Amino acid sequence: MKDTLKVGDRARLEFKVPAEKTVPHLYPESDDFRAMPDVFATGFMVGLMEWCCMKVLESHLEPGEGSLGIHINVSHSGATVPGQVVTVEAECTAIAGRRVAFKVTAHDGVETIGAGSHERMVVPWQRFVSRVNDKAAVAGVAPIASCG
Repeated sequence: MKDTLKVGDRARLEFKVPAEKTVPHLYPESDDFRAMPDVFATGFMVGLMEWCCMKVLESHLEPGEGSLGIHINVSHSGATVPGQVVTVEAECTAIAGRRVAFKVTAHDGVETIGAGSHERMVVPWQRFVSRVNDKAAVAGVAPIASCG
């Protein structure tokens, strides 16, 4: 990772919620999830928060590097319906070597729907892919493709 990343660096991401990002679509194999209302799923909100944090990092990564989510601690305090636009903001709050911490918030234009913290680890992609594929071999499953 370049030394250009600073505490206080921010990103903002806007996302119009489609029906496919609602609770019944999170795990369609689950009768429990399919029976729930069509509101923005917590799992998809967390993914949107991670995406925003990746946006903070993207210009500070060296070629061949990426980041992995390693910790998330967020609330999901408001329901959002399809068609609403969710705005996520992420701010870098700490840098410890390859480990980067963020404050994250999500708002749907009416109210704050989520807030908390997230941490990511900057890694060389090929080393990560190699470790994952070693694990896949032990588990007897197909390896993953290398990063694009």
